[in-house]
Amino acid sequence: MNAAPKEAAPSDVPFLSLREVNARYARALKAAAARVIDSGWYVLGEELAAFEREFAAYCGVRHAVGVGNGLDALSLILRGYKELGALTEGDEVIVPGNTFIASFLAITENRLVPVPVEPDAASFNLDPACVEAAIGPRTRAVIAVHLYGQLADMPALAALARRHGLLLIEDAAQAHGAMREGRKAGAFGDAAAFSFFPTKNLGALGDGGAVVTDDSALARRVAALRNYGSEVKYRHLYPGLNSRLDELQAAMLRVKLHYLDDDIARRRRVARRYCDAIHHPQIRLPLVAREAQHAWHLFVVRCSRRDALQRHLQSQGIQTQVHYPVPPHRQPAYAFLRHVRLPLTERLHDEVLSLPMGPTLGDDAVDRVIEACRTFACSP
Repeated sequence: MNAAPKEAAPSDVPFLSLREVNARYARALKAAAARVIDSGWYVLGEELAAFEREFAAYCGVRHAVGVGNGLDALSLILRGYKELGALTEGDEVIVPGNTFIASFLAITENRLVPVPVEPDAASFNLDPACVEAAIGPRTRAVIAVHLYGQLADMPALAALARRHGLLLIEDAAQAHGAMREGRKAGAFGDAAAFSFFPTKNLGALGDGGAVVTDDSALARRVAALRNYGSEVKYRHLYPGLNSRLDELQAAMLRVKLHYLDDDIARRRRVARRYCDAIHHPQIRLPLVAREAQHAWHLFVVRCSRRDALQRHLQSQGIQTQVHYPVPPHRQPAYAFLRHVRLPLTERLHDEVLSLPMGPTLGDDAVDRVIEACRTFACSP
């Protein structure tokens, strides 16, 4: 859901240094790569099967199915439900307006209709009241995006989905390890999609994704769809596609999964320092639900003078990114949604700025970010 960051100059505070992130366990990663190379088996082998078991257990669900990327994971959930008869072309899927475009692409790729709604103003995640107001006669599913690594209000959304007989799907691309009331992202809805893009909290050394679910029928259907629609070689039950998490990436992810909770704990320490020390009348800090454990994939602030703040931080050698400058319903790809009015969503996309965040961000770098935010001029 976000581009790989540029490597920082030596004097810069990097947005995220993937080189530093992976250097910490380079020996284990190289050993895992050697194991795969020596095995002679590179697709749909034992490394993938082992990772699927381990990731399912981590999320607290029965099944994980490794696929090519996060978009395919979300798309294959919807496609799987179409094959199972729970969705048909033209059905509506409620989705947050403020999300990466992949959340929309998975819907339209399956010839379903996205119905974007406004977020909760505090968390930027789906507002259950807005979801309920958008439910119509063709509504069949809700996609809850755990934006920036904070879980949406899944208990409320789950109750709403049960009440209206809707599928509840988690877009957990940014939320590996996020928790609420003792349950992890991926264990609340009917199914969840994860991305293992290199910048994610659990990132591969290439692309990858997974579907997790307790629904055995869906898991079996997705496993076939990702492999040309086949359960048995050269027997094709469905018109599938080729979207398989390869053995090398599965092996890399098995190594990194072991360190994921420690990495999230480091991210939380950085976030705590930001929240405790950044005090500026024009910079609004993120709010975290009291009962939630944010995974802090991104640390996103709001500022009405976002572009000026970004320039100021850049002048101090601090890299930042904007996630995301244009909401999906305002993209040329979705011109048919131009009539949709989502003022809060549009304002957020004009104001959000992601500060440096990651498990290798040192105390000195955090100090520099805090000081630079404090010295941002209050007027142009």
